[in-house]
Amino acid sequence: MNAVAPVDLDVAIVGGGMVGASLALALTTTPLRVALIEAAAFDAASQSSFDGRTSALGNGSRRIFETLGVWADMAPHAAAVREIQVSDAGRPGAARLCAREQGIPALGYVLPNRQIGAALWHALAARPQLNLHVPARVLDARFDAASVHLQLDRGAPLAARVVVAADGAGSLLRARSGIGALVEDYRQVALVAHVSTDRPAGATAYERFTSTGPLAVLPLVDGRYTVVWTLAPERAAEVLALEDGAFIEALQRCFGWRIGRLLAVGPRASYPLRLSRAERLCAPRLVLVGNAAQALHPVAGQGFNLGLRDAALLAQLLSDAADPGAPAVLETYQQRRLADRRGMIGFTDGLVKLFASEHPVLALARGVGLQIFDLLPGAKQALSRISWGFGGDAPRLMRGLPLSGGAAP
Repeated sequence: MNAVAPVDLDVAIVGGGMVGASLALALTTTPLRVALIEAAAFDAASQSSFDGRTSALGNGSRRIFETLGVWADMAPHAAAVREIQVSDAGRPGAARLCAREQGIPALGYVLPNRQIGAALWHALAARPQLNLHVPARVLDARFDAASVHLQLDRGAPLAARVVVAADGAGSLLRARSGIGALVEDYRQVALVAHVSTDRPAGATAYERFTSTGPLAVLPLVDGRYTVVWTLAPERAAEVLALEDGAFIEALQRCFGWRIGRLLAVGPRASYPLRLSRAERLCAPRLVLVGNAAQALHPVAGQGFNLGLRDAALLAQLLSDAADPGAPAVLETYQQRRLADRRGMIGFTDGLVKLFASEHPVLALARGVGLQIFDLLPGAKQALSRISWGFGGDAPRLMRGLPLSGGAAP
């Protein structure tokens, strides 16, 4: 019996979460032959990328989705954030960031991940040129000088000139290629839930630093709030097990009354928090994006924004290349993502560690720093633009421009 001939492709994307699906959608506007491989349908119970969590999208990410033509489907589910209040629990000093003062409509938007996934996958389903393999898993990956050979658990094998690992922080493809990852356990757990109060949510988000870690309270379009409450693992387990009334009482005690009286809480979930950084972003015929490249602490809500910028730049470089898997193409991606990646990792990791310290001098410095920040328009303007990234020219998609869609001469 003859072996099944592989399907020849230019790009194979492994992982159809928010970053992988965004990259696939961008590449459907080019002549490249693209496959997207994902283990679970976006609306399946087993699909962890589109569960009950929410994402905070910056204006740079909104622009990318506008350019890709999916923001119109997301916008009805997006709660605009026009003000952010930052405080350090139990200490003086607070800061306020206001969109109006920055001359912009909103500082960002809060969307349920499920709605982001629905918009992306609805658009992908309308692109017949995309080779969709859902549900499907990669059983084996073999690399040679010209291509990557993927064996799936169903269907014909694939042979792609480059494979994109968008398969999460525990990326199997990253490990298979020999790229190591530095992982730091924060010894914290994010407890996530939606809550309702006696004052429906407006357009203000709150970031409160407590002795156990950051506590973010973000508005939802339906008038509720989503809460991301960082706790030590032992305490998180205790809080997760509380009856609803006791949970509400504990959260009210920790956060205070800024959003009024808490009335009800929905289903709760918890996620361990770790910082994961791939030692490099590419190997022969393989490139990393999103959480496979770096997984951040949720403080400041910048992990997905960073991953989406990975996808936007990679789509641009692949669409311009005669050989999308050429070493020079992948090395250019790695170098051009360096400053943004390093800056955002340093920013989020530094925030976590600065506000975790109980040293009296650091605690005093934090309070003074928040007060000074609140008085500096330049500092506020810089922070309001953080979702545009830390380095270099913005990718075309983030500037509202389409991909070139052709090979470089």
